[in-house]
Amino acid sequence: MKRIALSTLSLALLGVTGIAHAQSSVTLYGLIDESIQYAHNTVDASGKNANQVGLVGGNLQGNRFGLKGTEDLGGGLKAIFQLENGFDINTGKLGQGNKMFGRQAYVGLTGDQWGTFTLGRQYDPVVDLVQPLTGDNYFGSTFATPGDVDNNDNTSRTSNAVKYTSPVWSGFQFEGMYAFGGVAGATGSGQTWSGAATYSTGPFSVAAGYFRADNPSSATPRAAWGGTSDGTFDNQISNIYGTAKSIGIAQVAVQYVAGPFTANLRYSNAQYKPDAQSGFGSTEKYNVGGAYLGYQATPAMLVGLGYVYTKASGDTDATYHQVSLGGDYNLSKRTDIYLVGAYQHASGSQRIANPIPGSTGTVVVDAGAAIGSYGYNSASSSQELVSLGIRHKF
Repeated sequence: MKRIALSTLSLALLGVTGIAHAQSSVTLYGLIDESIQYAHNTVDASGKNANQVGLVGGNLQGNRFGLKGTEDLGGGLKAIFQLENGFDINTGKLGQGNKMFGRQAYVGLTGDQWGTFTLGRQYDPVVDLVQPLTGDNYFGSTFATPGDVDNNDNTSRTSNAVKYTSPVWSGFQFEGMYAFGGVAGATGSGQTWSGAATYSTGPFSVAAGYFRADNPSSATPRAAWGGTSDGTFDNQISNIYGTAKSIGIAQVAVQYVAGPFTANLRYSNAQYKPDAQSGFGSTEKYNVGGAYLGYQATPAMLVGLGYVYTKASGDTDATYHQVSLGGDYNLSKRTDIYLVGAYQHASGSQRIANPIPGSTGTVVVDAGAAIGSYGYNSASSSQELVSLGIRHKF
């Protein structure tokens, strides 16, 4: 990372003695992740399955650049901020719904004894504490839940959020967050709240948390999601549930490290609940189980194997099995190359928008495969994806 030192001059330099000056720093940083990707069984413009080859960025991590800084206020207290922009490397477009600093934008205070208090657009506590103990943390979207229905791939960020992160006490840490809906006369409309905790001792780590996001109340049928969180709507699996009244996601993960091996297990329950203004009538539930095994073959080479089982119930009854493989090789401390791939099989039914031109409403159809959170749809029960890429950090 390139660092720009912004040390404040002591007032003594201006003729006033005996007053210590604060130390400040601002860091410019970023990450560029690009790949050549092959996808089998993706829907083309005519609605039929086809193969797709092209450049796709953000496989292991989303592309970004940002600024973050600290100012020492004395007594162990510091002021902090972070502004982080996401972008599409292949088009130059802004990410996260065309937001300038859509990945993160917050300011706050931190201290070793008191913890960290931040305000602005941020990740929720489940993302901060539970996601690092899953396969997605090592190999990104290719190892994530189909449609990212449980936000394992960090699709959702939360605006207008107040968050507290505790210090680490003998391996234990917790976070809590609340985001104001901002609707006049209805404080809770569109609100988001979340909490999570983690504990680590030696090679063992465990974390659990809950995330709840509300759509603003509406007097007419909703067309899409509009809460303070971004929602988790990546492809045909979850898109139709953007009209939900609320999203509730509970997650737990455990990890064990033994020499060059890293193994973790995770479970999540995601519920998309409707009201009278939603485009579906029954709560859609997703129970997700995942496993990951990583092997550090050499100091520079990591290989990983992942499996994710996703079962829908309530509004539909789809089942998704996804197997993922990955390899990552470090060319230097800042540059690596990778090869990742996945196979998914879907069965049962899923709800989609009525595909007939000029029609409205929704229909239930045979479930189509859709790997991770890439946004690919499929008219087939299976889908395969392979990405060969390079990632550079600065």
